[in-house]
Amino acid sequence: MQLQQLRAFREVARERSFTRAAHNLHYSQSSITAQVQNLEAAFGVPLFRRGGRHATLTDEGRCLLPYAERIIETAEEAHRHLATTHPADPPRTAPAHAAVRPAANRAA
Repeated sequence: MQLQQLRAFREVARERSFTRAAHNLHYSQSSITAQVQNLEAAFGVPLFRRGGRHATLTDEGRCLLPYAERIIETAEEAHRHLATTHPADPPRTAPAHAAVRPAANRAA
């Protein structure tokens, strides 16, 4: 699971559209689709019902959304905190491919 995937998921959920989510995040629609598909593969469940002009959250997607929002907000809060506590250091953002792994999977 990567922050970029969670951001894509959250934006599609907000907009109910892969196209509008891609536009808002400045990615191609195929990139947003791939990010969401990779997230779905990581969890092993569909997160959206795709049909017609709208993407609708599945029950699993509705369950994941508040977690995704908290993870994203926590990561952004950490960046803000570090930027204010270390103002001499240039602000850095995590690479787009930075993974968020459960604590059990991290090397000690």
